[in-house]
Amino acid sequence: MPDADLFAARSRMSLRARVARLRSKGWVIGQCAVAAGVAWFLAKDLFGHATPFFAPIAAVVSLGMSYGQRQRRVAEVTIGVALGVLLGDTLTHLIGSGGVQIAIVVACGMSIALLLDAAQLIVIQAAVQGIVVAALAPAPGAAFLRWTDALIGGGVALVAATVVPRAPLRRPRDQAAVVVRKIAELLRCSADRLGDGDVEKALAVLRDARSTDQLIAELRAASEEGLSVVSSSPFRRHHGEHQRQLAELVEPLDVALRNTRVVVRRVAVACYRREPVPASYAALMRDLAGLADRVAAELVEDRMATAVIDDLIALAHATATVEHSDDLSAEVILAQVRSIIADLLAMCGMDPLEATDAIPLR
Repeated sequence: MPDADLFAARSRMSLRARVARLRSKGWVIGQCAVAAGVAWFLAKDLFGHATPFFAPIAAVVSLGMSYGQRQRRVAEVTIGVALGVLLGDTLTHLIGSGGVQIAIVVACGMSIALLLDAAQLIVIQAAVQGIVVAALAPAPGAAFLRWTDALIGGGVALVAATVVPRAPLRRPRDQAAVVVRKIAELLRCSADRLGDGDVEKALAVLRDARSTDQLIAELRAASEEGLSVVSSSPFRRHHGEHQRQLAELVEPLDVALRNTRVVVRRVAVACYRREPVPASYAALMRDLAGLADRVAAELVEDRMATAVIDDLIALAHATATVEHSDDLSAEVILAQVRSIIADLLAMCGMDPLEATDAIPLR
């Protein structure tokens, strides 16, 4: 592929990734926007504060852009903002405003937070909000009220944090399916390269395989987020066991993808060196790709892929009946195919040791 075409393809993939990321965060963005508006409304219209600047700020900063550890983050940000605002109001009232005063506000805010054994987020928020207060003079009659705006915003964020959609709970399952489909795609493309011996295409598949680390990183992040949701939202606690099962898929999937990359690399080497690889090995790879697609389909349907276990075991037994080869690349390919079968069996719910024992000795 020419450089210009490759750059265009990567740009399209990057654009799709950015759009997908925006879609995945749509609920969080909407939640922050609504929380900011509600916090402003409560502070201004219900409590009568003239310019409740810190209420929406505390709400948005507390919620953040992820679901993980939301309750803890809400508490830390609210305490930090309230401490910084109260301290800033107090010191500004006593010593006025200016560069020296801001330095004093920051030093006092961070020192008090550290003396309280506060988390880093509280320390930083105490300093930042103290700067904002010292730099902005309060509206008439608003002095010593602004810290309560932070409490209002934090309270709104705390309520909003308990309302979580199902999307974060689906993401680990969907991302696991993406990884399994990529394994199937790489196996199928590598089998094709064993058939035609095209070195350039084999190297292209290898480049694709080497770019898959991000898929596992996204799977880990999705899994951690799903676990955080069920631990923080009282409305999602009953999904806890299922989320833990999905989290247990991360390691076998990571290993399966690594083993697939080894297969792809040895196929590229075999093509480059014109090493003969038995046609039955390519057939095994295609069969395994088909079973991997079935595993992915089961995940999309929110089921553990137990229905594929028997066929995976049958394929494992088939690996013991194919012809032997004296070429290193061929033997590595066959060994890694057997390893991937064991990894997928573990993904389907088998104990990893049982999955290994299901692969017959040659």
